[in-house]
Amino acid sequence: MSSEGQAQVAERLIDSLAQGRFELFRDGELVGWLYYTHLRPNRYALRHTEVESSHQHQGVAGTMVRRVLDEIRAREGTITAICPFVVDYLSRTTAYADLIDARHPGYSDRAAAESALRRAGAETTGGAPQTRES
Repeated sequence: MSSEGQAQVAERLIDSLAQGRFELFRDGELVGWLYYTHLRPNRYALRHTEVESSHQHQGVAGTMVRRVLDEIRAREGTITAICPFVVDYLSRTTAYADLIDARHPGYSDRAAAESALRRAGAETTGGAPQTRES
């Protein structure tokens, strides 16, 4: 398809420090966010990805994770992957292997991350946590 036939979508990634999350906006609308904990010296524990229900299955989560990883790279930071979606994303590419903190890498695969998430939810709430990931 020619570039004339494709609609341009304006995307913007915001670091919402007060919320502890990166937020992805498309055409001015908040479509997804990725919660993180900023640890010292410059490590980000990527904890949970959410996408607005009206924007699920449109590639929002993947785009957001890529943009977040690019931002962390620009900040010369490292990551600890806790969110199952982020873990899965990283397992499919080596492009961000240099960002993974060697001492605190997080989970190596999605199943381990999801299992830990379920255990943590059961310990803190007495049941499985409610999540919306795409």
